[in-house]
Amino acid sequence: MEQLPGGRRPRLVSSLGLEQRAWEVTLDEERGRLAWRDPRPPRRGDENCFVPTSEIIAVEETELNKKQRNSGKWQKMGKPHAFTVYYVKKARNHRWRCSDVTFWCADEHLCNQWIQALKELLEMQKSRPKQLLVYINPYGGKRQGKRIYEQKVAPLFSLASISTDVVITEHANHAKDNLFEVNINKYDGVVCVGGDGMFSEVMHGLIGRIQKDSGIDQNNPKAPLVQCNIRIGIIPAGSTDCICYSTIGISDPVTSALHIIVGDCQPLDVCSVHHNNTFLKYCVSLLGYGFYGDILKDSEKKRWMGPMRYDYSGFKTFLTHHYYEGTISFQPAKHTLGSPRDKYACRTGCYICKRSEQQLAQQQKQCGLKHEEEEEEWKVIKGKFLAINAVNMSCACPRSPKGLSPAAHLADGSADLILVRKCSRFDFLRYLVRHTNQDDQFDFSFVDVHRVKNFQFTSKLSEDNESNVTDMGKKRFGQFCRDHPACCCNIANSTWNCDGETLESSAIEVRVHCQLMKLFARGIEETCKDEGAYSQSSVEQLL
Repeated sequence: MEQLPGGRRPRLVSSLGLEQRAWEVTLDEERGRLAWRDPRPPRRGDENCFVPTSEIIAVEETELNKKQRNSGKWQKMGKPHAFTVYYVKKARNHRWRCSDVTFWCADEHLCNQWIQALKELLEMQKSRPKQLLVYINPYGGKRQGKRIYEQKVAPLFSLASISTDVVITEHANHAKDNLFEVNINKYDGVVCVGGDGMFSEVMHGLIGRIQKDSGIDQNNPKAPLVQCNIRIGIIPAGSTDCICYSTIGISDPVTSALHIIVGDCQPLDVCSVHHNNTFLKYCVSLLGYGFYGDILKDSEKKRWMGPMRYDYSGFKTFLTHHYYEGTISFQPAKHTLGSPRDKYACRTGCYICKRSEQQLAQQQKQCGLKHEEEEEEWKVIKGKFLAINAVNMSCACPRSPKGLSPAAHLADGSADLILVRKCSRFDFLRYLVRHTNQDDQFDFSFVDVHRVKNFQFTSKLSEDNESNVTDMGKKRFGQFCRDHPACCCNIANSTWNCDGETLESSAIEVRVHCQLMKLFARGIEETCKDEGAYSQSSVEQLL
């Protein structure tokens, strides 16, 4: 063990065997990495290798196989002693894999010293989970959830010495109900194996349980909710995995499992949705009215088609081309930096999210939540809309790599409100196509986007009912349109699509709760292709 000058933590340096050569292996606690290099004169193609200690999965004593022991070099020494280090290997497109490297030496004491040092270092990683509660949806997507967990995820959890309690869900809201009963304090996290619907169920159970234990009335739309410190991990195995894709950059079970193992933590904004002082749902990705609401409503009748139902219902909804009249009121999110139209995407360690959360907390401390909402102005927009979408994240997916709002941030205490006004089918098609390429999807005269912290929506029908001026003839005509949706006139009300679930009421009140919950994720990591990610210097220039 080598002591570094200046009181720095010690490092371990040894000459260890790797395959058939001796390598210089260094464990540097101060820099947080395990490195190995070939001490021979460098040749073309030779590389020095290192792994951050935060991305080491496990270390185990290893028995070298017979083929290795019978090679010429091994026969000259007694039984060699070896250990294997399992670590995260990063591949293309944000994909992670479990890789390993095996070192050997003749000295048993030196081998044990390395194993002990590495295990002590792993024990110091306090953010890593030791006990997890796992919910598996065996019916979601292609009904592969149980197989994916048992074959791809469980072996990794076992390797990392993570103990699990597994619950196979048997009916809708099974996980949500169970979270109100279990002792959640004994767990370091909750893992859901399934799609976005399964995640939503676990999220509602966990947030609801925390608010209940804290004495918070969820039916009060202005109630300050208590933050959930128990992280949720998502193992994608459903029809849609938008949340997983938007928070780590890929929908892959092994990658997600490794993010859980290394103890990553990504705060996440959550929207609460109310109607007439009654709590309806929480939302973390898409809250859509009009086009996306109609797609969901139609696709629910065709679950037998599997994931293909979304394509069918999407094409059908596009052809019907319904628009909806209503009034939307919102409060701009003045505490945030940047805007939905800038080119800066939310990435790992996002400076925008950190600064926005700090500014929002400071504002609320100075003014108080209630006073602040009363003082700030509300903007009101009336019109005919093909789609009203509110997103807390980019909502990226393989078909739309940039998502509905490429510059939306995961944890800045705001949502991007996208209003698509009535236009021709051709113009609406142009808008939809922009989601699949690099062009600015907001660069249309019929599209408005606002960064908000609260908003309310009331449909034209609701407004008429409240003022008691509804004409009976219009009601009969509206009923005809609902019964025969192929006509191209406007239908009275659409349905809200809240993270893939329908809401009964069209009149809603929505509030963004900054960093209400946490995921086992780290945000999408920057690559050399990323041109838009906020750095501290770029934000300061913006200010």
